[in-house]
Amino acid sequence: MNIKTIVTTTIFLLLCMVSVTSFAHGVDDETKSFLIGNKGVAFGPFLYIGAKHMVTGYDHLLFLLGVIFFLTSARDIVKFVTVFTLGHSITLISATFMSITMNYYLIDAVIALSVIYKAFDNNGRFQSYLGIKSPPLLLMVFLFGLIHGFGLSTRLQQLPLGEQNLDMLMRIISFNVGVELGQIIALTVMLLVLTQWRKLASFKRFSRVTNDMLMFAGFMLFLMQMHGYLHTVNEEDFGFNRDEHYHIHQDMRESQDSNYKHDSL
Repeated sequence: MNIKTIVTTTIFLLLCMVSVTSFAHGVDDETKSFLIGNKGVAFGPFLYIGAKHMVTGYDHLLFLLGVIFFLTSARDIVKFVTVFTLGHSITLISATFMSITMNYYLIDAVIALSVIYKAFDNNGRFQSYLGIKSPPLLLMVFLFGLIHGFGLSTRLQQLPLGEQNLDMLMRIISFNVGVELGQIIALTVMLLVLTQWRKLASFKRFSRVTNDMLMFAGFMLFLMQMHGYLHTVNEEDFGFNRDEHYHIHQDMRESQDSNYKHDSL
């Protein structure tokens, strides 16, 4: 493996995981404070937050990478991306509007499994390992889109959406439109990199290895999310005293509120 191949592959994967420790799939306190302090309907901020959420949502991007990895036809790319978009829009809008939620670590763990699934399918493992034909890809992308949308919804519901149904619906739709804009930006970058990489001999040699790396990344994300889930349901088992843990976070919130009020003066 020459240095050019190593650099190309590394950059390609880093583009999809560029913000693993930043906003990613969470909602930071700064974002919450900004929206709480913003007067009016605030459609624009929700659109921005939606776009930012997708661009830095490494789990969503890794799945999309797996979906488009071997697609060369513009028609196929549009078809699969549209089905994925339809799926996550349905659950994002409906689950948020109806306040349907669950532990977000658990749903994010399932999203991580979708990354593993797609990379597993890309390498033909259903046929070579299981001796069966892989499930219909279009259907699976749609189903995983529903799950990804539910994951987005669990985090959106942490934000102040308002009490009026119309305002709430418009904010949810604004967030969803932002998600789609962010998805377009991320896909454009990934497709540009993929198009250039396909021109190199290394693509054929290392495409299988790259998808194995995607499976590994999905597996690590799964472990990370399950650790978070176990932490939320078995807090004492992870070395935290429940009362002390609560007071630490309470002190953090009070400090942030104080700083926010000071900045607003």
